Amino acid sequence: MERGYYVELGVLIKEFNLQVIRGGPKDEKTRIYKPSINRPGLQLVGFYDYFDNERIQLLGMVEWTYLTGLDPEERQSRFDALLSRPIPAVIIARNLDIFPECLAAAEKYNRPLLRSDQNTAALQTSLITYLNNALAPRITRHGVLLEIYGEGVLLLGESGVGKSETAVELIKRGHRLIADDAVEIRRSGANSLTGMAPELIRYYVELRGIGVIDVRRLFGMSAVKDSQEINMVINLELWKEGMLYDRLGLESLYTSILDVQLPTLTIPVKPGRNLAVVIEVAAMNNRHKKMGYNAAKEFTDQINAHFDQQLAENGML
Repeated sequence: MERGYYVELGVLIKEFNLQVIRGGPKDEKTRIYKPSINRPGLQLVGFYDYFDNERIQLLGMVEWTYLTGLDPEERQSRFDALLSRPIPAVIIARNLDIFPECLAAAEKYNRPLLRSDQNTAALQTSLITYLNNALAPRITRHGVLLEIYGEGVLLLGESGVGKSETAVELIKRGHRLIADDAVEIRRSGANSLTGMAPELIRYYVELRGIGVIDVRRLFGMSAVKDSQEINMVINLELWKEGMLYDRLGLESLYTSILDVQLPTLTIPVKPGRNLAVVIEVAAMNNRHKKMGYNAAKEFTDQINAHFDQQLAENGML
């Protein structure tokens, strides 16, 4: 049965420069499915209700000091109770000494035992942040992602509508490319999405008639970025005669991606329109709305106030 995304323990060992006290190549293939880290203070005193066997166990100064006060037989019993469960690994923080009883239990139950020189709280925070990102729900969308004035703008639309050409114009104007053609989107928080390019096509843009270009080499490192929070979606579509497009901007539309609602605009494309400028203004306007300023609402309020005044002067109110 498919359980979703995972991180192999060996990746964490390399990423956090963990010392392997007990374990081998097979243990490095251990899969981590949960982003949370457990400090087993309650477990070391015998409380295992609601204990999650899939969490990495992290021992710091508090747990180590408590265990120091126990006699060897009792300490062995506590470690046996903890490591007999199918936990993915135990990490000892602050480069603390390894209790012989802990090593014996790790050997007995075949559990990976690791050590770090980092502060316990800092290590726990770093591990949770890393695992939350690595195990986040994700989806791949056909589109272009750019950073425009600090806003992550996801351009969507049918193939050939001009997304990549518009992206290159925006890059020339000083904005940054995150992904072209395929955007890997991860839910990085309760209400936030982060986009990046698949490694194989990172920094590349395909332009019809020219071919594939390397934006990083052509425009420099300042023209690209590895990842970006997505703040809005812009749908590009060919101009349709008779279609009523929003001219005031009062209507708020949203696109749901991984259950996160993103403000969305639809911009019609036709010859003569400077899409790069229009998208720049859209990004700036979206930022202003987040800061509490809505030009469309202010304009409408002024118009309504003007008509109310005219009606009052004519005795119609």
